[in-house]
Amino acid sequence: MIKRQTAICAGLTLCALLALPLSVEAQTYPDRTVKVIVPFPAGGTADAMPRIIAEFLTRKWGHPVIVENRAGAGGNVGAEAAYRSDPDGYTLFSAPPPPLVYNHILNPKLSFDPTQFIPIAVMGKVPNSILTNSPKLKDVKTVAEFVAYAKANPGALNSATQGIGTTAHLTSELFQIVAGVRFQHIHYRGSGPAVQDLVAGNVDVAFDNIGAAMALIKGDKLRILAVSSDKRVPSLPNVPTVTETVPGFVAGTWFAFAAPPKTPQAIVAKINADINEALRDPTVRSRLENLNAEVVGGSLEDNAKFFKAETALWSKVITDAKVKLEP
Repeated sequence: MIKRQTAICAGLTLCALLALPLSVEAQTYPDRTVKVIVPFPAGGTADAMPRIIAEFLTRKWGHPVIVENRAGAGGNVGAEAAYRSDPDGYTLFSAPPPPLVYNHILNPKLSFDPTQFIPIAVMGKVPNSILTNSPKLKDVKTVAEFVAYAKANPGALNSATQGIGTTAHLTSELFQIVAGVRFQHIHYRGSGPAVQDLVAGNVDVAFDNIGAAMALIKGDKLRILAVSSDKRVPSLPNVPTVTETVPGFVAGTWFAFAAPPKTPQAIVAKINADINEALRDPTVRSRLENLNAEVVGGSLEDNAKFFKAETALWSKVITDAKVKLEP
């Protein structure tokens, strides 16, 4: 009995010793500059949100937190760079959905597995919206009228996207599935040219996020029929949600932090706690809300469940709509 107790104590001591380096490492983390890879160019919401958090963390940690933009291949260039970084907490990844939850479904030949990223925190969600300036839809004022027109004229409306497999494209595909309508998709190289043609009335509709379109909405350059969040957004209180007419249709863009695979759990937990602290800060919240974002945050478990649910949703849309990278 004594030998057994001695063995158990020795085993517990060994476990404690093995766990100790991670605890100490987390307590002293960070002791140098932390880099955040953003897989898109500077200037957009995907770049602005992590910079806001990085400024807070720089002050809290007493070490610089810098953003490095590594754009290309729909976010896959930056994602792979982050994925292959040392899993020590000194290189983090910040991105919207594509490179985190569904690019690997669109491109099964990726040389890395995005699902192995460790979710840390969703900073904010920005709902998509139904936008138009089309002469065809000048008398359409509601989602119900929009659906009725689309059903009466199958395939007559075209939907502008920033490219095949982008959030706007997949949101449009999801709407077709849920509402039982059909569009022709016109894929552009980025949001800029798609929005230009939308404003000009050269395309009929776009399912873009309200952050990208807010100035045009408020300047009466685009009409917004509805937002695709689960509740109305404070900045557009008179604009209904799609789900008020098409139950269950909720889709949007979100922006999250993640860590390379095998990053120590203690370090990931510390980063999660500190980002959550940032998201509770009134100044940080105000700046994120100015980007038309709903501030999120949450535990590591919450974020892992959210990533899993988003992966399942968009994987099904891609499969059901038979979305392929090649036109």
